[in-house]
Amino acid sequence: MATNTSELLGAAAPPTVAVVRAISDDQLDLPTPCPDYTVRDLANHLFDVVVNFQVLARHREVDWSTKADQLTEGWRERFADEAARLVEAWADPAAEEGASPGMGLPQRTVGLMGLVDLAVHGWDLARATGQSYRPAPEVTEAGHRFMDEMGPMGRQMGAFGAEVETGPGHTELDRLLGRCGRDPAWVR
Repeated sequence: MATNTSELLGAAAPPTVAVVRAISDDQLDLPTPCPDYTVRDLANHLFDVVVNFQVLARHREVDWSTKADQLTEGWRERFADEAARLVEAWADPAAEEGASPGMGLPQRTVGLMGLVDLAVHGWDLARATGQSYRPAPEVTEAGHRFMDEMGPMGRQMGAFGAEVETGPGHTELDRLLGRCGRDPAWVR
């Protein structure tokens, strides 16, 4: 049985997994739209996201300070496997119930946080490595709902940069990126 969160994560994972699979070793030191993060840094962070949000789906706390280089032999396929496990973890209806013990947020909000990380960082990595990226419309729509609810608090806590203004002619993805502090026109 799928939950709304798992369906959204299931729609968000394939384009991000495709981007990760296409990152070449010689691109790992390139800059990204995330200030102070190289492709390697961001790929490691995104690996942590897909693993740690599995734990959060089980109503357990996560220690985000633990950092290890995940980009070892077979890392691209391991990332794809962990992304599939993330979708599976959120398919359990209990994953969406109650509040997160570590964050005190509704579990559905926590799931959307993982979704936004997966989508926005997928775009970051695509942009940094010269790939195209197009999330499913329902992913972008859910990202906007998340930002409506959590954007100001996230900005206050430093999770998002200052909002980048987008105007007419920008896509919904561009608008979401701007709300998350990304410049949709970023180039390296």
